[in-house]
Amino acid sequence: MYLSVIIPAYNEEKRIAKTLENIDKYLSKQEYDYEIIVASDGSKDKTAEVVKSLIPRIKNLNLIDNKENNGKGYVVRQGLLSAKGDFRLFTDADNSTSIDQIEKIWPEVKNGYDIIIGSRDIKGAVLDPPQPWIRNIILGEGFKLFRKIVIGLWRTEDTQCGFKFLTKKAAENILPKCKIDRFAFDPEILVVGRKMGYKIKEVPVLWKNDLDSKVKIGSMVKMALDLFVIRKNLIIRAYK
Repeated sequence: MYLSVIIPAYNEEKRIAKTLENIDKYLSKQEYDYEIIVASDGSKDKTAEVVKSLIPRIKNLNLIDNKENNGKGYVVRQGLLSAKGDFRLFTDADNSTSIDQIEKIWPEVKNGYDIIIGSRDIKGAVLDPPQPWIRNIILGEGFKLFRKIVIGLWRTEDTQCGFKFLTKKAAENILPKCKIDRFAFDPEILVVGRKMGYKIKEVPVLWKNDLDSKVKIGSMVKMALDLFVIRKNLIIRAYK
């Protein structure tokens, strides 16, 4: 298997079908083989049923149907570690970053990078529509500075874009060491990956901005607390 695409999903019955159809339509035109894994995080709606209904029509579509909500980080790790691909990408169920943006990743694979992440904050990135200025200052630039102070990653601008690519080796070596189950799992993967010597690259992506995103102020507070957990884990060498 060449490419595995993992989609974490929580109560996505209204959007998941369109996202899966778009991904399959694009990948079916490529020369490599692929699989698509949806990891439902204890969804209360019909997310699992919708995915199951598409299995006969979408090539190599698989469902991980968790009955309890464990957090996005938990199901992303679960999907990435159950994948068979030599290369593994996780992307959001709302299709904010369309699958064709993977074409910006392949050149960096050839350049020897192990982890390649989509970025909304570097030159060349496009947000459509742009973030409201107050959200950008408080939840964007403010959180970014806070994250850099607490756990580092000073050269990484956007740790939270839901479009991240890992080689099989990087995924299988990094993810078992990770401990954060909710939204701060992204920077934890990058912290552990960098600590282990893996090469990380940001690439600019086209991001369809969802103004009704589930990531609200409360989630940001929990994420901030998890950053301190990551910092503590670094200090006590929990990732060794």
